[in-house]
Amino acid sequence: MSGRFTGQRSAGSGTSWGVRYAQGGGLTDAVRAAREQISLQADVRFEACEKNREVAAALRVSEWSVERWRRAWRERGEVGVLSEGSPGRSRLSETQVARLEGELQRGPLAHGWADQRWTLARIKTLIGRLFHVSYTVEGTWPLLERHGWSWQQL
Repeated sequence: MSGRFTGQRSAGSGTSWGVRYAQGGGLTDAVRAAREQISLQADVRFEACEKNREVAAALRVSEWSVERWRRAWRERGEVGVLSEGSPGRSRLSETQVARLEGELQRGPLAHGWADQRWTLARIKTLIGRLFHVSYTVEGTWPLLERHGWSWQQL
């Protein structure tokens, strides 16, 4: 099956209640911040020498999460329990994404390709040329999808 990148935004990306699944890229910033507050409460309990089971019950999380937080807390202190953000978060700023959209609208011919077909490999290359940021071909699609772009079947 072949597809072509349309450069059109799709309506209704993500959900309004906090969690987005594979197509949406994981947790929203609000949900991530709420979870980070819970891990910071765990930090206080670690300093008070509470056991993992007690911390898990008090914060209504799994013991596995508490064990992971405690390990990070031992290694790096409070910084260890802070969220590192979404692994799928864009490495491009909103300004850069807006510029990328404009450049995609100009078409592949304007950027030196022989035809008017955008591929993920070409978009990856364009991102590297414009912003000196490296994406994988596989990582390019989630970036575009998060900003409402879609595929059009030929």
